Amino acid sequence: VQLVESGGGLVQPGGSLRLSCAASGRIFSINDMGWYRQFPGKERELVAVITTGGSTNYADSVKGRFTISRDNAKNTVYLQMNSLKPEDTAVYYCNANINWYEYWGQGTQVTVSS
Repeated sequence: VQLVESGGGLVQPGGSLRLSCAASGRIFSINDMGWYRQFPGKERELVAVITTGGSTNYADSVKGRFTISRDNAKNTVYLQMNSLKPEDTAVYYCNANINWYEYWGQGTQVTVSS
């Protein structure tokens, strides 16, 4: 089982990016899926999480700007990021509970700068 992320990059303040994370391999069940981010020298922190049924939870710092969604048929989770700020610059990691085991993506860099 692996998680492959895409969609990171450089964007100007106020811009938007959409991250995707696709799970592949021998998958029997996927429970919660989420996104975390890590700033240099800091611990990884939760950005957003979504359950199988579609319930969501967000970090206060991204509420109203970021939207997490998932396509269960494609085993994929998305993070739509709008109104990006320089302080959103970080490495973003996908996380998923697959077959009752926790998996992480390789991380994708998001840089918000003019």
